[in-house]
Amino acid sequence: MEIGLVCAFATAACYGVGSVLQAVAARRTAATEGLDPRLMLRLARSWLYLVGLALDGLGFALTLVAVQSLPLFVVQAVVASFLAITAVLGAVFLHMPLSRRDWVGLAVVISGLVLVGLSAAEDSRVTAGRWVQWGVLVACVLLAALGGVAGLAFGATSVAARMLPDGLAISHPWTSLRLLATSPTTYALAVAGTVALLAYSTALQRSTVTVATAPLVVGETIAPALVGITLLGDRPREGWAWAAVLGFALAVGGAVGMARHGEIEDVVTDQEPDRRAV
Repeated sequence: MEIGLVCAFATAACYGVGSVLQAVAARRTAATEGLDPRLMLRLARSWLYLVGLALDGLGFALTLVAVQSLPLFVVQAVVASFLAITAVLGAVFLHMPLSRRDWVGLAVVISGLVLVGLSAAEDSRVTAGRWVQWGVLVACVLLAALGGVAGLAFGATSVAARMLPDGLAISHPWTSLRLLATSPTTYALAVAGTVALLAYSTALQRSTVTVATAPLVVGETIAPALVGITLLGDRPREGWAWAAVLGFALAVGGAVGMARHGEIEDVVTDQEPDRRAV
């Protein structure tokens, strides 16, 4: 369980830095209409975006480890704190000092994370039925068909990661590959991850990182937490349900309240980006 918590906090750090780098890159790239896959090709020319994407990839890998030993509501609440991390990084490196209200928000986030951490119990999840796995895949495909919602798509990746088949091991690569190839959640993970990246990058282009990221945090925390509790057997420690609920609300609410520190207008060049689609 301790390893899971360390991985969850490391994920938040990766996402906090990566979101700022991706926001800068997205705002410097020509805008698109709708979810245009060509946007990803243009962003791939930016080293800032590639570094941010690499950090996201590392964070996602750490999430895979975290969700194997912790309930989803714990992992997602900790990951949501990346907005608070972004605020602190902004104050240090981007000359965006924290106001008194921001310090209060940071204290709220930390208090919530402490309560969530204390309420965490060793994972005792139930094995999801095949119909649940197929349901997650269908939901991910629908997100892609409907244009995608970044927060829900990121949340779907966490749910799919939690439902990956048991028995995966680096020491048995062929067995692991066979299990992954025959599991609907593998394909759900791929679809949701692609939709999440494209939808979030598009949102970063068309609005401030604040507006794009705050709904993302809500979508990627609340929905997976509910799925984990209702379908995957997630439970807090005995007698700590109040701490889990209060801590989750404080962590997520405080993070969203600090979202304005994701604003990176000051670090974008003064030149207007080329808005022509290729």
